[in-house]
Amino acid sequence: MKILITGGAGFIGSAVVRYLIKSTDCEVLNLDKLTYAGNLDSLADISSSEKYRFEQIDICDKPSLSNIIVDYSPDLIMHLAAESHVDKSIDSPDIFIEANIVGTFNILEVSRTYWSSLKHSKKDNFRLHHISTDEVFGDLASTDDLFTEETAYEPSSPYSASKASSDHLVRAWYRTYNLPTIITNCSNNYGPYHFPEKLIPHIILNALKGRPLPVYGDGSQVRDWLYVEDHAEALYEVITRGHVGETYNIGGNNEKKNIEVVESICNLLDELAPSKPGNIKSYNELITFVEDRPGHDQRYAIDTTKIKNELGWEPDVNFEEGLRNTVKWYLDNKAWWERVLSGDYALDRLGLDD
Repeated sequence: MKILITGGAGFIGSAVVRYLIKSTDCEVLNLDKLTYAGNLDSLADISSSEKYRFEQIDICDKPSLSNIIVDYSPDLIMHLAAESHVDKSIDSPDIFIEANIVGTFNILEVSRTYWSSLKHSKKDNFRLHHISTDEVFGDLASTDDLFTEETAYEPSSPYSASKASSDHLVRAWYRTYNLPTIITNCSNNYGPYHFPEKLIPHIILNALKGRPLPVYGDGSQVRDWLYVEDHAEALYEVITRGHVGETYNIGGNNEKKNIEVVESICNLLDELAPSKPGNIKSYNELITFVEDRPGHDQRYAIDTTKIKNELGWEPDVNFEEGLRNTVKWYLDNKAWWERVLSGDYALDRLGLDD
């Protein structure tokens, strides 16, 4: 089976590619623009596989996208390419409109043309899987609520609004053109190879450098944390066994306040990296509460009942195990993140420009 993946050099995309190459018989074509967050180093251990191929393509380049899909003739398409950093979307929303909305439109149109040309079982079995986020649902009203597949959309940031728009486009192409699509909405991912603009790697790397550890507001915001390798497995289950036209929520069942996450990282670093920078006795001393992000949602939490009941999938890695694995990975892979930090990103905070 041949699977075309967009955004396969990003954090979640690279985890999916590694899973497919290592754990299945699938062949993979990885399309990625290689923006600042795309990193082929994350695929170094599978890049020589005969089952793997990479092409540097921008999903906003519709002619090139169409040509490569026709040339490769995939059985399935998994669409992960997206701009995904909320803070950056506040500073530069236009980039998110272009990549997440126009890019998804292009994927839908070239997929529809390609699918229409297929014959017999290949056409019957084709699927386009659109990977999205729980941030499209907005803020949960109480501590007991959970996002379900029927929760109304109420995005708060330019990022989540752009992803909500892309979800709506995918559903419209299914309903209007019968394009066989599936959507998944996931909670916060974490794990190895995570670009350091996101909370967990941001805190790890700032701590190792002895820099302040910025926590928005009072740190009481709650997120559900999903280990990225669990997510990759779930996505494979959905695209191979999920039902066309359906949406599946994917979560880790690990709700944590942001301050709890930061403190847990500091405690792990106290244990695993005892040679601390400066004169601090604990990495917790570096925690600094800063002005909250505009439009910051208070709580996200995913109800995973549907994917469990229909596909038998449940997350395997709990937060304590996953976080320890993640911290150890960053400590053991300094060369990877030093190459990342040698580019445009320098552990600075975004999202507060006037």
